Amino acid sequence: MLKTHTHRSNSVNLTFPGTSIIVGVSSSATFATAISRQVASVKKRGGRRIDDHKLQYTRSSIKASISTSVSTFTTVKGVISVGPSITGVLSSVTVGLIGTVADCVTDILGNSFVLELVSANLDSSGKEKETVKASAKSVGFDNESKLYKYECEFRVPDEFGKIGAILVENQHRKEAYIKNIVLDNGNVIFPCESWIHSKYDNPDKRIFFTDKSYLPSETPVGLKVLREKDLESLRGNGEGERKSYERIYDYDTYNDIGDPDTDSDLSRPVLGGDQHPYPRRCRTGRQSTSTEPWSESRMAVPFYVPRDEDFSELKEITFGATTLFSVLHGAIPTLESILTDADKGFSLFKDIESLYDNGVDVDLTISGLLNVLPTLLRALTSAARNVLQFETPRIKDRDSFSWYRDEEFCRQTLAGLNPYSIKLVTEWPIISKLDPIVYGPAESAITKEIVEQEIKGFMSLEEALEQKKLFLLDYHDLLLPYVNKVREIDGTTLYGSRTLMFLTSTGTLRPLAIELTRPPNNGNPQWKHVYTPCWDATGAWLWKLAKAHVLAHDSGYHQLVSHWLRTHGSTEPYVIATNRHLSKMHPIQRLLCPHLRYTMQINSLARLALINAGGTIDTSFSLRKYCMQLSSDAYAQHWRFDHEALPADLINRGMAVEDESAPHGLKLTIEDYPFANDGLILWDAIKQWATTYVNHYYPQPNLVESDQELQAWWTEIRTIGHGDKKDEPWWPKLKTQQDLIKIVTTIMWVSSGHHSAVNFGQYDFAGYFPNRPTIARTKMPNEDPTAEEWEAFINKPEDLLLESFPTQIQATKVMSVLAVLSSHSPDEEYIGTNVEPAWAAEPTIKAAFEEFNGRLIELEAIIDSRNNDPNLRNRSGAGLVPYQLLKPFSGPGLTGKGVPYSISI
Repeated sequence: MLKTHTHRSNSVNLTFPGTSIIVGVSSSATFATAISRQVASVKKRGGRRIDDHKLQYTRSSIKASISTSVSTFTTVKGVISVGPSITGVLSSVTVGLIGTVADCVTDILGNSFVLELVSANLDSSGKEKETVKASAKSVGFDNESKLYKYECEFRVPDEFGKIGAILVENQHRKEAYIKNIVLDNGNVIFPCESWIHSKYDNPDKRIFFTDKSYLPSETPVGLKVLREKDLESLRGNGEGERKSYERIYDYDTYNDIGDPDTDSDLSRPVLGGDQHPYPRRCRTGRQSTSTEPWSESRMAVPFYVPRDEDFSELKEITFGATTLFSVLHGAIPTLESILTDADKGFSLFKDIESLYDNGVDVDLTISGLLNVLPTLLRALTSAARNVLQFETPRIKDRDSFSWYRDEEFCRQTLAGLNPYSIKLVTEWPIISKLDPIVYGPAESAITKEIVEQEIKGFMSLEEALEQKKLFLLDYHDLLLPYVNKVREIDGTTLYGSRTLMFLTSTGTLRPLAIELTRPPNNGNPQWKHVYTPCWDATGAWLWKLAKAHVLAHDSGYHQLVSHWLRTHGSTEPYVIATNRHLSKMHPIQRLLCPHLRYTMQINSLARLALINAGGTIDTSFSLRKYCMQLSSDAYAQHWRFDHEALPADLINRGMAVEDESAPHGLKLTIEDYPFANDGLILWDAIKQWATTYVNHYYPQPNLVESDQELQAWWTEIRTIGHGDKKDEPWWPKLKTQQDLIKIVTTIMWVSSGHHSAVNFGQYDFAGYFPNRPTIARTKMPNEDPTAEEWEAFINKPEDLLLESFPTQIQATKVMSVLAVLSSHSPDEEYIGTNVEPAWAAEPTIKAAFEEFNGRLIELEAIIDSRNNDPNLRNRSGAGLVPYQLLKPFSGPGLTGKGVPYSISI
């Protein structure tokens, strides 16, 4: 309801002899004045004298002919909140002096932004009502909000009806970030959170709707055309190279991770399509490479993302993007220039320790590193030297030898960085699904005899299977096809691997056996060997080396599948489809929006320097140039949307069964499974929030099926965004409220809980790389050794372990990146903390959100209590890093906890 002063404008028809004059006045006094002025004007007209009696007649005639029609309008004040900077975060482009001066003049003249109010109603003839315009003038910087304020006044006719939208034209020569537009002291709010292009770049006006949410069928008649027009402006036509100021969302394959024009060895296959199925990314429209027409050039940096997906300069969340960008383009090249021997490893364990104790000598003035590294590493500067010194990861700080122990090796499959791989053994013997003609005998070499020897009379193999005591890390079938190809690359090696574990009576796991396999090669038969924990020196060292290989496999799978594919890569199609098909006033768009912010920007940085040919992952993980192909294989073989829901994932891996009498409706196979225990509480909280929200806007099932925007959104996710899986039978239908609740809960979980569980502990667990090496560079010493190789191992086995670890440059590059990826920005947006304007506008939704927030606060206390429970040995014990990756809230920096809404790093 608008609450400002009302003015009445009397349209008065003043009829004089030989003329017709219409005067608009606002009071009887003003009206009389106007009459007198018009009479005086008549007296002088044409130089003729008018006699008093004629004048009297004229006045009388005027009185007789006055007809007054009353039109009421309301003066409405508008306030625009604008970000303090209007340049791109990662762009080095600066606007020239002419543009800056022009914008200052624009502000002074008071037409910085031209705004038009749009009525939610049509006029009596069924046409759109005329908009009401106003120009905004700068009133200065607001210290409290840290935003610039612009003000304007609208004269809104009473018959205008309800305000439903606003059109904005940016008169500056540069883009501007508008946070919101508020009318009538907060009675009407337009949430914007958007970059507004300059009219000199694009003459189209931007459209914003109020914080009132509408299903398509409920859209006010005066807004239906604008609703569709706004969506159309985001879709583009699939042609041309995108401009940095544009907001076009479209699909493309991963055809830009190779760089064949620079070096043929940097050529990479296109991911996406029949040969290498993969989710789609955002289309940029860059030119093709000259050597491979199917690959996109990498010349334009940074890569295009729709403007509103860029990191807002108003938020210190830019910390993640700008720091990562600086590390990739500053710190890593600096390290490479210092560590000139790319193959040089660590000769002694004390050399590894020195990274944390003494650091690396660098020139901190290079590439602006002084601005970046204090937030990333410990940079010690003295008169004599500049040192780049890494923070000590928690796992090393709490227990320097934890990486060495078998029980910690197993514990981290439940409470570490990759809790998504362990699965229950349900069949025996373990059989490969690969073609035995190509890869050799399919049956595992881990036999019943080996298992029963290791469990030493506790039970038989059959009893262990029946009682659900055997668990497996299985990277055999996924890795084995790459073994021979990877072994052609210098400085790395590979095996297919299986690791078998046993659940003890205390609820902890102990390893039973590791199987490493090499397929037939160059006329040699398949080679496989089973390693077990041993009490003799040679066997013990072989066991340690086998564990290093498994850890490298798990590190690669974690980064390429559990982390990148299942969160970053799979979510980008959700972002694209949401913007293309769900209007900004759609309630589901507003539910998902916080979970989809910033993801496309961080993904573009990953394509730029992490997952690309020659990037950090491509050069530092075991599969080297085949890393992303492995990610594609995992997508093709294992990814299912319905299994991305946490309960379904646990059931699929045999880590839980449905049980209505159990908490969360699931009974865990391992009761003390920290990731699952905490994750299910978070999952339930998200699901309850989504349930209340969906049922509020969709009180009847038919509203879901008849929602054209919603159906187009889900269809495009299935058939284009994840189009390589479009014919799979497991895709959920979208017909009822329950269908929608399951779908949105899964998307919200993946972007928040799943991502946090596999991301924010990276430096804690992998920052000390002996605990999680990213690569094993040497083969096992008992695989077809020469006499000299075996003798070298027997004489000094520690040297072989060090040689298998990453090189100095590989280790320091990965550590630098992990330190950034694991850090929270100073104003991170944690799940359940910031209520969106549209949620606050609806009392039912606001109350549900407050309940959601309360459940997350309870989860904090539950996790603290669990971490202090001595009976929960997988999360509490001497020297253990407590499991708190799913604690919802956190401070800034490397905290090892905190669940942001979205994948913002």
